[in-house]
Amino acid sequence: MRRGWWRYAAVSAVLLAGVGAAPAQADPADPTVGAPGLGDPYYPLDGNGGYDATHYDVTIGYDPPTRQLTGATRVDAVATQLLRVFNLDYSGPQVTKVSVNDMPAWFDRTDEHELVITPLIPLLPGLPFSVRVEYAGEVTGTDGEGWVLSPTGGAFVAGEPHSATSWYPLNDTPLDKATFALHATVPAEWEVMSNGLKTRDVVNGPNRTTDWEMRQPIIGYLTTIAIDKFEFLDQVRANGTPLLSAFAPDALDAKELELRLPEILDFSEELYGPYRFDVAGGIYVDTELQFSLETQSRPIYAPWTDLQTVVHEIAHQWWGDSMSIKQWSDICLNECFASYTADYLWPERKEGLDVDAEYRSTLAEYYDNPKFWQVPLQNPGVDREFTSVYYRGPLFLHALRRTIGDEVFFPAIHEFVNKNAFGNASMPEFRKFVQSRTEQDLTGFFDAWLDREEPPADEYLYPGSLRT
Repeated sequence: MRRGWWRYAAVSAVLLAGVGAAPAQADPADPTVGAPGLGDPYYPLDGNGGYDATHYDVTIGYDPPTRQLTGATRVDAVATQLLRVFNLDYSGPQVTKVSVNDMPAWFDRTDEHELVITPLIPLLPGLPFSVRVEYAGEVTGTDGEGWVLSPTGGAFVAGEPHSATSWYPLNDTPLDKATFALHATVPAEWEVMSNGLKTRDVVNGPNRTTDWEMRQPIIGYLTTIAIDKFEFLDQVRANGTPLLSAFAPDALDAKELELRLPEILDFSEELYGPYRFDVAGGIYVDTELQFSLETQSRPIYAPWTDLQTVVHEIAHQWWGDSMSIKQWSDICLNECFASYTADYLWPERKEGLDVDAEYRSTLAEYYDNPKFWQVPLQNPGVDREFTSVYYRGPLFLHALRRTIGDEVFFPAIHEFVNKNAFGNASMPEFRKFVQSRTEQDLTGFFDAWLDREEPPADEYLYPGSLRT
């Protein structure tokens, strides 16, 4: 994510009388009840225990004039314990029916986003199962936590850390990646964009149905649907990777910017290794947003997007998408690296910027500002995770680079992000990994830059060529 303000119902009674609201919630200590959350220190109810999701198959119908949504999502999963009750994360329109393994199931909605499901037959550990949830209702716009309404009457989904729950039920945690497919039907004059490969686009009478597949694993906030009267840009990388980008009616000027996508992907590959997804592109909206977002394979770009923003979101395809965080306190792995790539490495290598001078200039401006240092990078805190990682993260990485040298820094970050491709990593793991690649003791450096709320000592602030 790159923030603009830094410019930088009930189940059928015919089938099962009384099914709808679930029986009273079982004791969470009951070993047959899946945990309602996975205990993330910032968002403890995100995710659910008792199963691993493997695939989401989402079918959506949307009518822009009325904002009416109909949905049916199938979740394929594997039980990791005996399950008499389990949860999905969902905050969208009214649920009308739930089935588990094609049999009606009880359900209830609790807290902000808990869909509690009781199958007729308990689920056995180690065995696959499927859940189908049907829902319908009016879409209401949010400010970066789900559906956003467009000036044309269209709509799209964007938000971090939460947005997916507004349009389909899922195990909403970075720890449970799954493949994803979307089947979306809209009036014929509208277009639909999403993640991955477009596998079908058919107009049948008054309606258009478009299918999308994300064949590499993805987590919830990185999925999206965008409905608008788009114009498209088709490109192909030299290696054959197809690039499909879409532009809302008042975002057409961004086509010139998106023509540089092949160059930006090549640049990122030189730094971080092979691009891991089948396709790439971008979705340029004309609705005011405070952020652009690295939705997997096809970022969503706000109207204020510039070249640095595109470089930032493409860097996220490695730092955040292919390799994802374990907990939201690890957010520096995503934002520090994307910001350093866009604000230091691209200007240095493509535009000849003296990044050491840029570093010193930033320190001179903010060194005496306590607010600049008061949010630690290692653990920013809930509701503060999208702050210091943008403006202090690049300084931390540049100081680290000058401390261990380019000959250690660049191979280390390349190896780390590829070692964890399609998986998850944490900031403590990153610290340990970098330390293993150098004989220098980095304990004091990491503590000063990541754990504290004041400027690092000069020995950590001005290492190597940064000494004045």
